[in-house]
Amino acid sequence: MAEKIIGSDKVVRDAANRLGVEPVGKLLLKFSIPAITGMVVNALYNFVDRIFVGQGVSGIAIGGISLVLPLMTIGMAFAMLFGIGAANMISMRLGQGRKQEAESALNHCFFLLIGAGILMTVIGLCFLDPILSLMGAAEDSEALYYARDYFRITLIGSTFFMVGFGLSHCTRAQGFPAVTMIGMILGAVLNIILDPIFIFVFKWGIKGAAWATVISQFASAVFILRFILSKNAIVRLRIRIPGFFLQSGNKSIPNGELQKPDVSIIKQIMSFGSAQFLLQFLMSVVQLLHNKSANWYGNAALGVENGGDVALSGMGMIGAILMLILMPIFGINQGAQPILGYNYGAKLYHRVFNAYIKAITAATTICVIGFIIVQLFPVQLVLLFSPNAPAENPALMLLAPRAMRMMMLLLPLAGFQIISTNFFVVTGRPKISIFLSMLRQCIILIPFILIFGKLWGLWGVVYATPVADGFSFIITFTLIFIELRKLRRNMTALPDHVSG
Repeated sequence: MAEKIIGSDKVVRDAANRLGVEPVGKLLLKFSIPAITGMVVNALYNFVDRIFVGQGVSGIAIGGISLVLPLMTIGMAFAMLFGIGAANMISMRLGQGRKQEAESALNHCFFLLIGAGILMTVIGLCFLDPILSLMGAAEDSEALYYARDYFRITLIGSTFFMVGFGLSHCTRAQGFPAVTMIGMILGAVLNIILDPIFIFVFKWGIKGAAWATVISQFASAVFILRFILSKNAIVRLRIRIPGFFLQSGNKSIPNGELQKPDVSIIKQIMSFGSAQFLLQFLMSVVQLLHNKSANWYGNAALGVENGGDVALSGMGMIGAILMLILMPIFGINQGAQPILGYNYGAKLYHRVFNAYIKAITAATTICVIGFIIVQLFPVQLVLLFSPNAPAENPALMLLAPRAMRMMMLLLPLAGFQIISTNFFVVTGRPKISIFLSMLRQCIILIPFILIFGKLWGLWGVVYATPVADGFSFIITFTLIFIELRKLRRNMTALPDHVSG
């Protein structure tokens, strides 16, 4: 089967054997563990920054990072648009035996990531203050002061982050999840080492946390690029210096000839990555609304003059914890993607169904564990960021533990929704995936935040999250039920008899 699908290239045939022949459970474990590790490590950038900043600078400084978070999430959204889009294309084209198109997708992805990173840096540095003024803090607030210092430096590393994070999806899609894992671990470990050195030893404060992040992102990008340019990669990135232009490795186009950008390939990449892009982009909108709500309702809800900054810091802590729980789910999603994409492209529908069910089970298990920890130990989690809060900032202790429990009340349902949303991309229905991505983050949650905030202030904003989770789960379940019935019919019409 593998030789027929892929061709005579032994390395590519070996990758096909892993994706199309190995037992699904073993394969999902092999791909998901590195992906989970990589995504958790990526979440640690912000999580570790918040811990060290909270302990080494101040609790309000965490609010400064929270102001920047929507902007950083937008950067991640574009990295996922091009990276996951190209990764989906690569895995499906390999499954269909169209390696040349897979390589072209990778080449286009690289330059899209470079362009997006440079554009973000230029726009951010040119309009730094106007952008930050829209992020939710009161004018001349302490949190805004910290945000300005942090964001100015992290903008320098935008291109490093885009390239490293975006291309890591492409290495996983061609059968090398361990490379992605090592690259992200390298960056996270370096960040954890540099944070305390820059903050506590060099006394650089929040600027030290920003520089630690930039240096770590650069190291990850270099590692991923080194591999994807090497002969060890199945689908290689080929560039020509000087000029940094695309260079085709296909026999039909001579080496060294400039390959013009193909608009149709760019459209396909963006189509395949649009669901995850929207999920991340709309997540940034929700983060922005939380920041704005903290400023609007913080003083009245907490009864202190700096209630907006305190609420901003509390929401930042909750967001960091939530992302640390959800990142493994995104890792399972990304680990399952090449398995689902390859086997769907190869019409091995039994394996597609098997991989989906196992991914849902693993994702839900992690969400339930996270839910239990949050419900039992919310105070301890807050003290991890701000150990002196009970004495120095009692308003923070009034808000954060209770809000954390409420906002994650339906967390056990999140794994099902994330995996199911991406499943429609694999089955060639990106519009449904886009709708589901928008459903919770935009169509339901954003209006609820605005309406509940008007009715019940800051606590109304908190209550909006579990209500939106419940509504979106019902709709996602209905649509995925219909989709799985279609898949089962395909399985009956074209059984593949592959165990797994």
